[in-house]
Amino acid sequence: MLVLLPPSESKHARTRGRPMDLDALSWPELTATRERLLNTLGEASGRPDAGELLKVSPGLGEEIARNTRLRTAPAVPVAELYTGVLYDALSLSTLSSAGRRRATRTLVVASALHGALRLGDRVSPYRLSMSARLPGVGPLAACWRPALGPVLDAAAGDGLVVDCRSGSYAAAWTPARSERWVRVEVPGATHLAKHTRGLVARALCEQPGRPRTAEQLADALAGEFSVALERTAKGWALRVGR
Repeated sequence: MLVLLPPSESKHARTRGRPMDLDALSWPELTATRERLLNTLGEASGRPDAGELLKVSPGLGEEIARNTRLRTAPAVPVAELYTGVLYDALSLSTLSSAGRRRATRTLVVASALHGALRLGDRVSPYRLSMSARLPGVGPLAACWRPALGPVLDAAAGDGLVVDCRSGSYAAAWTPARSERWVRVEVPGATHLAKHTRGLVARALCEQPGRPRTAEQLADALAGEFSVALERTAKGWALRVGR
């Protein structure tokens, strides 16, 4: 089973430590695309119109400037990198030992810059959304799609793909086996949806069993959430509430 998480705009940074090593990241098949985007993002972030290109407000100039130093900035483990509502609810640091091991195996964070990351990967804090368009690259989801497809289809194998990503990140990869794809949908405001998806990911990390079907997944979550499972043309929709 893979549990796909969105990234967050807010990230922890460090003042000292080793820089990231692209060759050491999970899925080395993605290195060429990572290198291309890293170079392009660094160049774009040094332009006067960088904020407009990256769809970042002018008040976040330092975060844009940080993109020009990604090869030398101290790297942060993905387990500590992302912050915000979803990651507060997931609360990786408070998982049980068994839950942390399951999280390391099953959680995958979508990234506009790196494609997909495991919790043990170490990367420099960056500012890039999948909705941005980099010069010479175009839509990032389209850029990532050919590279991510074979890699994540192989990683998913015969297991379920529990998808907590937002739409722009989901556009970069959809599982080849639609019957194994379960999209977690949460009615209500964005803040509530992020919080609930974080709780869903945490619950799946703490549960010892591994659901093999969408129906088993719904049953596993029914003790903590209100759930409604629906088969769609693209896979499964699991509507979750508290």
